[in-house]
Parts: sequence; structure tokens; C-alpha cells
Amino acid sequence: MSIHEVFMPALSSTMTEGKIVSWVKSPGDKVEKGETVVVVESDKADMDVESFYEGFLAHIIVPAGESASIGAAIAYVAETEAEIETAKAMAGGGSAVAETPAPIPVAAAATVATPATASQNGSNHREDRLVASPRARKLAKELRVDLNSLKGSGPYGRIVAEDVETSVGKVKQPTTPAITPTQPVITTTAQAPAKLTPAAAPVVSSAIPGQVVPLTTLQNAVVRNMVTSLSVPTFHVSYTITTDGLDKLYKQIKSKGVTMTALLAKAVAVTLQKHPLLNASYSDQGIVYHPHINVAVAVAMDDGGLITPVLQKADAVDIYSLSRNWKSLVDKARAKQLQPDEYNSGTFTLSNLGMFGVDTFDAILPPGQGSILAIAASRPQVIATADGLFGVRQQMKVNITCDHRIIYGANAAAFLKDLANLIETNPQSLTL
Repeated sequence: MSIHEVFMPALSSTMTEGKIVSWVKSPGDKVEKGETVVVVESDKADMDVESFYEGFLAHIIVPAGESASIGAAIAYVAETEAEIETAKAMAGGGSAVAETPAPIPVAAAATVATPATASQNGSNHREDRLVASPRARKLAKELRVDLNSLKGSGPYGRIVAEDVETSVGKVKQPTTPAITPTQPVITTTAQAPAKLTPAAAPVVSSAIPGQVVPLTTLQNAVVRNMVTSLSVPTFHVSYTITTDGLDKLYKQIKSKGVTMTALLAKAVAVTLQKHPLLNASYSDQGIVYHPHINVAVAVAMDDGGLITPVLQKADAVDIYSLSRNWKSLVDKARAKQLQPDEYNSGTFTLSNLGMFGVDTFDAILPPGQGSILAIAASRPQVIATADGLFGVRQQMKVNITCDHRIIYGANAAAFLKDLANLIETNPQSLTL
């Protein structure tokens, strides 16, 4: 006879505690080895926590919505039904504790909820296990919907909350899109400039005036990162880039699934090949030159917080594959399905607020990186041409923030000059 403790796992190196999103199993439910019993919120994503042992979920110590320190017990799993009452007595500090051997410490296995590949019959299972988001599971329980009867519309067939709502005829409420870097605001020189209308800011929460809303785990992670960034001496360098050629290329290949985000990331990655120092980072031992160019792109989440999906080896991947990768990353980010190496492996970051029509802004340097590039909107500007005449060109301002411990002004200026030269004179090379 034995009773096992399920511990709060360390899902990232920065976590000191985790929050229970939902319990997939209820007390008394049978638990198979490797089966998900609880979903825990890490810094950046919701993670499935699986049981190492077969048995019965005897008692939940930390209910959904509450947090526990890393390594703390959050539940008991009994190997037999007869031991369930014993486990409950242990949790309550009853006399049964003295009659029962001490629980065997068993850390639960934490895994990212990897999307299942849809089978030929359309089922949404991975090894016969239903794949659904934590919100979908919670909503299905509230609305008494059988998840097995639904077909998922999420990434790789994952069942999401909207699928549950649709199944009961609930009208989906319009949501404000996340701040995903997209094509800057542009107009062609042959047309009159479009009137710019301010975009709505993302709705973080439906807070009541005077109410104090606790920060989410993701927002707390951002807070820690920003505080860490304050200890780094940084500087900013701005540059104006003409985007007529890039805009023309985008229009030509947009129908093939190419995004402006991928084009900008590709341009930055190709330029970083000539400037490895801008792709490096500081350490106590010296300058860390990273073996790959992994471009992270900042994305604001609907429910608050910021995450940076990473386009790995962006310089070596063709523009069409890069665009597909980006779409997949954004879908996974919105579903909180990103694996750690998909959001913490960046070596250089892009932050694009051009979709909101901003003229210029400063970006805060992420911890562990040497540079971040802020990209503003592309607008028609009247300029003096080389032949002494006036002309209208599409131009955007970019502003780079660098770690001054390893990067100096001349290094940043040289990088921006080469980036501008690539975008202005040879954007077609981005498709090679």
C-alpha cells in the first residue's frame, strides 16, 4: 500500500510558484500512468501535468485558481480505492497518518500540451487522450458538454473554448485582436494617402473602476523581466528606412502566405549575419556569440501580458517556410501551447507597433539579449530626391535598443545602415 504526493513542478527556471488552472481529474477518479491530472500555468503557457503512477486521485490539496510553491504537494494519488480515505485523513491531519507509511515523494511529469495530429476519422486524440485547452475543459464542465462529441478548430485539431460555445449555440463575443506584428500601415504613392484612424488598444480585462485586479502569472513574469532589464545600461539609435521596394515585394508574394512580419524578421536576420555582435549577449565571463540567429517577435496577449514567439534560424529558413512558422507560433501562443524553446530561445527581438500607426517608440531590452528593434508605421513622406526635386516615398522609423556593456553606438549605426540598404535596394533577395 502506498500513497503518492503530486508536487507542483518547476516549469521554467524563473518560476518560484505555479498557479492551478484546472484539475482534469476529480477526487475519486481513476488515474492512468502518464495521464494528465492537472493543468498548471507557467510564466508563458499552460502546461499539462501528468501522473507517474496508476491509481486514484484521492485528495486535491490546492484547488483550481490557487497557487503553490514549486515542490509543494498539490494532491494525493492512492494506488487503491481503499486508500482514498487514508489519503484524506493525511491531508486533514487525522490519526490515520500514524497508521500509514509516509507518502512516497513523486514529482509529477510536466509536459507542454502538444497539439494532436488529427486522425483520418477526425478525432482529436493523442494516444487515445482528448486534446482540449484548459478553458475548453472548464467551459465544457460548466455547460455539460461532452468534449468527445466536438471537433476542434484550434491548432492541429485542438478543442478550444469557442468550439464548446458553438456546440450549445452560444454567440461568440467579438474580441479585440492581440498586438501581433503585422504589415505596417502603407499606401501606394499613386494613391491619396489613406486617413489613419487610431486602432483600439487591446482589452486586458473588464476591470471595474476602483477594483484591484491581481496580475496573471504571465504579467508577473513580464514584471520580473522588466525589473531585471533596469539593471542593464542601454542606449537607443534611430534610423529612417524607405519601404517602397519592400511594400512592392510584399504585394507580390502576399497571396503565397507571406507575412510582413516574416519579411521584416528575415531582413533583420540576414543583416545580423554581417553583425554578429548585435546578435550576441553579455555574461560575467564575456560576450556570448550565439551559434544561431533566432528572431523573437513581441506579441501582446488578449488576457494581459506579453510573449515573444521565436523564429529560429531565421536567416537560414526561406521566406515561405518562415511565414508558415510564424502563423503556427501565433496560433500556439494564443492557445497557450508554446513550448519553452519556442519563446525563450530568442537572440534578437523585434517589437512592431506599426499597426497602431505610431511614429516612433523605444523598446525595453529583454533579459539575456543584446538588442531589440522597435518598428514604427510606414507612412508616405515628402522628401527631397537626389536630382533636386520633391517626391513621395513610404518611410518607417526604426529604433534599436542595445546593451551598452558590449555594443556601442557605431556598432548599432552600422547595423541599421546595412538593414536600410537591404530593404531599400535589394528586398528581392529576401525570397532567395
